Order: sequence, then structure tokens, then C-alpha cells
Amino acid sequence: MSCHLHYRAAQRSRLLLTGLLGALLAALFFADLATGSSGLGRREIIEGLLAGPGAEDPQALILWSLRLPMTLTALCVGAALSLAGLGIQTITANALASPSTLGITSGASFGAALAITAGATIAGELWLGTIAAAFAAALLICALILALGSLRGMTPATLILAGIIMNFFFMALQQLLVYLASPETAQLINGWTFGNLERSGWLSTAAAAGAVLLGLVLLAPAAWQLTTLSIGEERAKSLGVKVARLRLLVFTTASILIAASVSFIGTIGFVGLVAPHCAKLLLGDDQRFLIPASILFGGIILLLSSLIAKLLSSGAMLPVGIVTSIAGVPFLLILLLRSRRDC
Repeated sequence: MSCHLHYRAAQRSRLLLTGLLGALLAALFFADLATGSSGLGRREIIEGLLAGPGAEDPQALILWSLRLPMTLTALCVGAALSLAGLGIQTITANALASPSTLGITSGASFGAALAITAGATIAGELWLGTIAAAFAAALLICALILALGSLRGMTPATLILAGIIMNFFFMALQQLLVYLASPETAQLINGWTFGNLERSGWLSTAAAAGAVLLGLVLLAPAAWQLTTLSIGEERAKSLGVKVARLRLLVFTTASILIAASVSFIGTIGFVGLVAPHCAKLLLGDDQRFLIPASILFGGIILLLSSLIAKLLSSGAMLPVGIVTSIAGVPFLLILLLRSRRDC
């Protein structure tokens, strides 16, 4: 009976912590909306939001055309990258695995660089051609990693190895493009790789939000299987979990999440690595709570990075990818030291 009571208390504690994370996310969302070069107070933001997207009031125009798409994109991209990172870490049983580790982000960067160099356009728009090329390249890299991994069987080691190969290969190709390109084109390529929320729009919001929704639909029903897999592959198999099929599902879902995120605003480092670990430290390994908590932490980290990027740079917004990378390095060092201590 005492074990049952302890379990119920732990579940209530996890629900409370998840609720607190949601409240923190809401506070950061409003703070990010309120931060910008044109000062808007709390009352003006509420009035602008209530006025709707069709209002001609300057405050409403700023909110609905600039700030709201940027803030929503930060939230959804952070959530998508975190959910992808959680899935990758679970199926590879590797605490240091992330979207960047598997080379998907470098593949998307190369696709964008190729489109910029070639001047590829869709409906006469270079940015649409760049987005389409980045998305297609990210999905192509995922297919290549799956093909390489299937040569020896879908194991964590082969997935990681195939991802590392893809990562270095496409980083080298992108550097070659930058070297051969004109100074103007090289600047455009480098600017895309920074990860900049100023490229956000309603299209980027819809893509990232749709990917997160798809990820939840596909991964939430498999929460208990993922929890079992995190305990150990042999244990999962003994309980009837089809590990190879589960890895394929998770990797495909993670690929869509990453492609939909980085294709629009560029490379965002460390979110997919840091956010799942924060959720695990707070809530444990139960994927029923870990999946929503990782989504919340991803949104929190990227919204906080967006706030910092705005505050550090007056006028133009600092690329948020720079902020996440600088902030992620100390966390990665701590994680490496902890891993070494555990060994």
C-alpha cells in the first residue's frame, strides 16, 4: 500500500512540475512579445492581440506581422528540436546524441547553401527556394543515414556512426561552396547558418507547429515502449517491444521535426541536446511526462535565448543560434564531466 501511495505522490509531483513549466513558458512568451525596438506595454500588447490580424492600428500591425510570428516560431522550433533530441537520445541510448550529432542540421545547411549559390527560386523568391532545398536535403540525409544503418542492422552504434559521417561530409561540402562563392554569396550562406529568428513568419510557425503536432501523434502512443527502451534494449525485447520498428518510427519522426525547424530559420545548436536532459533531471525517465516536459523545456530555452538575443543587441536582433551555442557549451562540459564520473 505504501508503494502505491508513493507512486501516486510521485505522479502528482510530476504533474505539478509540468504545470509550473507551462506557467514559466507562458511568462516567457509574453515577455518575448513585450521585448523589441518599439516599446509596447502590457496593455498595448493585450489590446493589439485582441484587435486581431486585420487591424490597422500600428501596435496590432507590429504584433501580428512581426513579433507574434517570431515568438511563436521560437516556441515551436524549440519544442520540435527538443522532441527530436529526446527521441534520438532514447533510440541510440546515447546521452550526447542530438539533431546535430546525426548530421541532419548540417545536411539542411548544405541544401540551403546550394540553393543560395545556384540562385534557386520558387515563384521568383530566393527565400522560398532556400527553404525548400534545406527541407529536402534534411530528409535526404535522413534517408541516407537509414540506408547506411540498415547495412549492418538498425543499431544505436551504426546510427550514430552514419550520422557522424554525414555531418562531416556535408560540412566539408558547405565549406567548399563558401570558399568558391563570391563574398556576397558567402555572406548570405554564413548568415543562414547562424539561426536567425528574424526570418520567421507565419509559414515557419505553421511548419514547426505542424511538425510538433505530428510528433505528438506518432510518439505519445509509444510512450511506454520508449520508457522500456530507455531501461535497456534486451529488457524491451523481452517485454514484446519491436525495437527495430520503434527506432525507425522515432528516427523518421525526428527527421521531420528537425527538417521543419531548421529549414526556415537556420541552424539552432544545443536545444535538442540540452532540453531533454533538463526534463530528465526534473521528471525522470517516464516518457508519459518526459515528452511534454521536453517540449516545454525546448520552448522555454529558445524563448529565453530570443529574449537574450534582443537585449544584447540594440536595433537588429542577435542571431539566436549564437546564443544557444554559447549557452550550451557549459552544459555540455558539465554533462561530459558527469558521464566521466559515472564511469
